Amino acid sequence: MAKLHIKKGDNVMVIAGNDKGATGKVLEVVADKNRAIVEGVNMISKHTKPNADYPNGGIIKKEASIHLSNLKVIDGAGNATRTGRKEDEKTGKSVRYSKKSGEVIK
Repeated sequence: MAKLHIKKGDNVMVIAGNDKGATGKVLEVVADKNRAIVEGVNMISKHTKPNADYPNGGIIKKEASIHLSNLKVIDGAGNATRTGRKEDEKTGKSVRYSKKSGEVIK
C-alpha cells in the first residue's frame, strides 16, 4: 500500500466539495478507503436509537469521512501545500516537507 500524504493529527484544508475552504484537525485516517475524518467538516445527521451513550436517542450531528484527494496539509506558515518526502540529514529517516516553503512538516 502506498504511503499517504495525510496523517492523524495534521491540520488540513478542504480544497473541493461542499466544505471547500474549511480547515480542521484530522481525527482518523481510513487508509484502505483513502478517506479521513476531519474535525468539524462534512457534518451529517445520524438518527440513533436510545443506547448507553445516548439514553434518549434522537438525531446526532457527526463528522463523515472525506476523500484524501480533497484535502491539503497546512504547513507551519498556515498555507495549504502539497507534500513531498525526503531523507532527514540528522536521522536519515524519511520526513514530509512542504513543497511551498520547503520546511519539514511535523
